[in-house]
Amino acid sequence: MSEFFNDDDSPFKGQFPDGHPVRVYLEENILIRSIISELQATSIESDLDTFIELFNRLGKVELHFARKENQLFPYLEKHGWTSPSQNMWAFHDQIREEIKEARKAIATKDVESIIYTTQTIYRSLEHVMQVEEGRLLPNAMEMVTEEEWKEFREGDVEIGWMFDKAPTPYPPVAYIHPGEDTVRKKLPFGIEDKTHFDEGYLTPAQVNSIFRILPVDITYVNEDDQVVFYNRGDDRVFPRSAGIIGREVRFCHPPKSVDQVLRILEEFKAGNQDLAEFWIQFKGKFIHIQYFAVRDEDRTYRGVIEMSQDVSHIRGLEGQQRLLDWD
Repeated sequence: MSEFFNDDDSPFKGQFPDGHPVRVYLEENILIRSIISELQATSIESDLDTFIELFNRLGKVELHFARKENQLFPYLEKHGWTSPSQNMWAFHDQIREEIKEARKAIATKDVESIIYTTQTIYRSLEHVMQVEEGRLLPNAMEMVTEEEWKEFREGDVEIGWMFDKAPTPYPPVAYIHPGEDTVRKKLPFGIEDKTHFDEGYLTPAQVNSIFRILPVDITYVNEDDQVVFYNRGDDRVFPRSAGIIGREVRFCHPPKSVDQVLRILEEFKAGNQDLAEFWIQFKGKFIHIQYFAVRDEDRTYRGVIEMSQDVSHIRGLEGQQRLLDWD
C-alpha cells in the first residue's frame, strides 16, 4: 500500500487486494486528482515555488504511463486486445508534449501561458483517467489472469510509482531479483532451443545476428588474458581475423600501446577500476574506445570487453528527429 492511504480509509478496500496493480493504478489516479486540486488552489503569482513543486510531483505521472505501456499493454496484447497500445499510448505522448509546453511556460514565468498549458494538462489527465477507470482497467481485470498479475511486481519495481514509498508487494512476499527468479512464465514462443539470459531468451543464431549488426567493434578477453570472442561486423573500425582467437591480448596491440593495455588489465584485476576510455582521430573518423571490466555478481573478475565505435555521425547530430526520413 502506498503512503497515500491507510488500510482503513482506502476507497478500494474489499475490491482489490492491497498492492494489486489495478488498485495501485487507481490509487495513483486519486493522487493525481489531489495534486491537480492543490495546483488549482495555489496562486501562481504569489507562490510560484509551491506551484512548481506540485507540478513536478504531477510530472511523475510519466511513471504511471510507463507502467501501463511496458507492463499492462503487453499482457493485454497477449490476450488479443491491442487498442490500448495503439490509441492510449498516443494519448500519453500527447500529454507528455503538453507537460513539456507547461514546463517552458513555467520557465518564462508567463502566468497566462502557465494557466493555459496546465489547464490543458488537467483536462487531458482527467480524460485518460476516466478511460482507465471506465474501460481499460475493468477489461484488464477480465482478461489478465491472477498468475499474470503476480508477475507484474518485478517490472513495476524497475519502472517505479508516483508515490514516494513503494506500494505493498503483490502477492505479499519478498521481492525476488530477476536474476534469482526461477519461475518460468507462460511465453508466446518456445524456449527449448534458446539460452536464458538475465532478461529473455535467445537462440545462438539470434545472438550471432545481433552481434553482427551492432555498429560497434566488440572484443572479449577472458580472465586469462586470452581473446575468446569478437563480433564480425560488415564495417569494423579495426580489422580482426579468426587468427586472433586464443591469442594473448598483449600480442594483439602495437608495441606503443601494450603498456597501457597491460595497465588496464592490472587495474581491472585488482578491482581498482572498471572503465578505461579513449577517443582518437583515425582515417578521418572520430573513434570512441572503451574498455569495460567484466565481473560476476560477487565482483570476481571475468575479463574485459573492448568496444570501439565510429561516432563521427553521432557527434554531428543537432536538434531532434522524431519522424522517419525514408521517403
